[in-house]
Amino acid sequence: MSLSLPTDRPLRAIAHPMARLLNLPHLPDHFPLLVYAFILFTSIHLVISPYLSARIFPVSYGKLRSKRAINQWNIQVVSLFHVFIVLPLALACFGSDTLKADKLWGWDERVGRTVAVACGYFLWDTLDAIFNFDDLGFLIHGVSCFTLYMMTFRPFLGYYAPRFLTWELSTIFLNIHRFLDKTGHTGSSAQWLNGVVLLSTFFSVRIVYGWYLTLDFMRSLYAARAELPTAYLLAFALGNLTLNGLNLTWFYKMIFAIRKRFDGESKPLTGPENGIAAPADAPAH
Repeated sequence: MSLSLPTDRPLRAIAHPMARLLNLPHLPDHFPLLVYAFILFTSIHLVISPYLSARIFPVSYGKLRSKRAINQWNIQVVSLFHVFIVLPLALACFGSDTLKADKLWGWDERVGRTVAVACGYFLWDTLDAIFNFDDLGFLIHGVSCFTLYMMTFRPFLGYYAPRFLTWELSTIFLNIHRFLDKTGHTGSSAQWLNGVVLLSTFFSVRIVYGWYLTLDFMRSLYAARAELPTAYLLAFALGNLTLNGLNLTWFYKMIFAIRKRFDGESKPLTGPENGIAAPADAPAH
């Protein structure tokens, strides 16, 4: 039995006009969860992470002087929370026969829950990229992911949405890498081992599996070209290819950044400008 809150009904009522306008009939049922996820991730970013980090890592967190460095630390905490929440939800969707039977138009309520959490996260991610602008790629990533995953409520791409979210697995090790930098363990054996796992995981789930999934995704779009507006085909094809291109770029930067940690001149990170440049979720699709 799913938990029902007193705010669910008014939130669904708010979502109905948006759902009709955007043709997203499954949005109202899952809009409350999307809002709760957004509130949760925002609260972690602004309240929970600063509070806990100052007590668990008083020295390392206390050394962060710039607003940007503090914000990046808190973003990484949010990112870890998101991974551990959304990844089990995404994996639970893999067994759906409904989605396997119709990869483009199939629907499963488990997908709705998964995408609601993901959209809450990407909404937070997009707003953070706007208010704390660091890199245009971060903003493009957040907007693209939020838009693409919202379209799942049509329903559309229900089979692919949770599978692309499994890319988040590599985010765990990316954030561990960053925390090791910021807690004075740059160049340590632990960071070397984590770096190996990070690059292996990133390459496996985002490059190898990612491009395999992309090719299957493109085949499905092409097979349904007569049913889809040209704008849809272009938007999803270009959006998917753009995010895959960002993956390749970030993978190159990660290799370069990790190598620098072990050349004898590496220094602990104080901000993203000195290391791996990737968005909070680094990067999700």
